[in-house]
Amino acid sequence: MQTVEMNKKAIHLLEEWDPFLAGSDAYELEIADVVEELQLLDHPTDLAKRIREIYEHSYAMWIPLEDCMQISYKLLAVKFEAKCIIS
Repeated sequence: MQTVEMNKKAIHLLEEWDPFLAGSDAYELEIADVVEELQLLDHPTDLAKRIREIYEHSYAMWIPLEDCMQISYKLLAVKFEAKCIIS
């Protein structure tokens, strides 16, 4: 799986994740930031914390870390699938 394809899958997962019930197209900037962080981070907790920071910064609303962990695991699964295929 190419990086572009991995990013598309990650974007799709994040579009489906609607932590503030604002609609799937409400998070374009946050999704872009999370996909960028996905390139840098490999640990689920680190990614979950960054996801929470990104969304909370934009919306000034708190998200439970557990919710961010769930999406973090899904995103990292896509990333590691891509790494296995690329390698």
